[in-house]
Amino acid sequence: MKDIKINEMGSEVVEGFKCKPKKLDPNKPIMHYKTHIFVCDGERCKKAFGKDIATFLRELLKELKLNKGSKRIKISRGGCFGACRFRGVINIYENTRANGFLENDNLWIKKAHTFTRKEWEEIFLLLSSNKPLEKYLEKESFIQMKIFE
Repeated sequence: MKDIKINEMGSEVVEGFKCKPKKLDPNKPIMHYKTHIFVCDGERCKKAFGKDIATFLRELLKELKLNKGSKRIKISRGGCFGACRFRGVINIYENTRANGFLENDNLWIKKAHTFTRKEWEEIFLLLSSNKPLEKYLEKESFIQMKIFE
């Protein structure tokens, strides 16, 4: 008899998938996240990361127990962000409708491919405890956005 795999939302998973539910319930809400990190998955950034960074970050979040619950950090691949000159770009959004931290909302970070495992751990812990990343990371780590008036 095969083991039945259940995803984090409590649904039975389609064989060969990690979380795809067998039965779609259109009324079931999505899992809460406190922080949502989009990883540029464009050709140049992907090459800079040199590995499947989204999977690596998800596994690290599981180890830190930040993959579920009120402090959950969600990782998504975002296609090309059009910021190729910055390589290894990530974009951080806070769930400001729930318990997100406004100071870390809509941060664009470059050269994230240079972060060590230890630095990612520290970033995740800062995000989960609502500490401003701008006090931890070098000013040069952030991509400045032009604001039109």
